[in-house]
Amino acid sequence: MRVDVITGLSEEQVAELTTRVTRHLGTNDLAHPGGRPCALDLYWSIVLVLHLLRKNPTQEVAAAFFNVSQATVSRRWDLLRPILAVVLDDLVEPARTRIGRFGTALVDGTICPTWDWKHIPNLYSTKAGYPGINVQIACDLAGAIAAIGPIPVPGARHDAHAYGASGLKDMLAGLHTQADLGYVGVEGIDLIPIKRRPGQAKLDPYDAPFNISLAAIRAAVERAVAHVKTWRMLSEEAGRFRPPLEKFAETLAAITGLINLRRFFNPTFE
Repeated sequence: MRVDVITGLSEEQVAELTTRVTRHLGTNDLAHPGGRPCALDLYWSIVLVLHLLRKNPTQEVAAAFFNVSQATVSRRWDLLRPILAVVLDDLVEPARTRIGRFGTALVDGTICPTWDWKHIPNLYSTKAGYPGINVQIACDLAGAIAAIGPIPVPGARHDAHAYGASGLKDMLAGLHTQADLGYVGVEGIDLIPIKRRPGQAKLDPYDAPFNISLAAIRAAVERAVAHVKTWRMLSEEAGRFRPPLEKFAETLAAITGLINLRRFFNPTFE
C-alpha cells in the first residue's frame, strides 16, 4: 500500500509520527491486556486516521479499504485524532518566527464545509453558498503557512469578526499584516486595498494600480489556503466535515501539526 499516496506523508514521516504517538501512549499495542490482537496495529491505525484527514472518505469506505469494521475506524479516529496535535505541538513555530520581525503576514479566511447542524447557529455562509466553519490563515510573502487560527468560527460570520474570534489576531500581534476588503476597519490589519467611496463609479486612476499590486502579492495567501485544503476533510472538493462539530477544533489542530511535520521533518535533508 502506498502510504504517501493515501496520507500525503512519506513513510519516514509516518514512522516519526508513530514514534511520537507511542511515546505519548507509553505503548505501541492498542489491544486490551489479555484481549485478542487488534485488527490494526498502531502504525496502520495512524495511517487510517491520516487517510481520513487527507482524503475524507466515509468511515464505511475507509473500513472496507483497510479491511476492518466501521466500529474499529470510529474507535481509532476518536483515540488518535486528539493525540496528533499534542505530539506535534513542538513543531509549531510562533508566527513571528516564521514571518520575521520586519516581515508581512498575509491574512485570509476560508469556509470549510460542514453539515448544517441545528445546535450550532450561523453556520450557513451566503458568500460560500453552503454551511461551514470560517478558518483564518496567515502566511508569509512566499505563501508558506505561518499560523492558522485554532478556534472554529461559524461560517456566517464575516472575516472581519472571524479574524479576532479565531485567535489569529492574537497570534499575529505586533506583526505587519495585509488582507483584502473583507477586513476593512479591523484593528490589527495594517494594509488593505482601497475601497470605492459611496457613489463613486470607479476608483481614482492612482488607486487602481495600488490595488492591482496588492492583489499580486495576495496570490501567495490563496496558495496557502489551497495548501491547507489539500487535507480534504476541510475541503469542499471531497464532501464536507462529517463528524460532530465538537471535534472540528481537534481536527484543525491535528492538521496544523501535520502541516508542520511535513515542513520540518524531512529525512532526505538530515
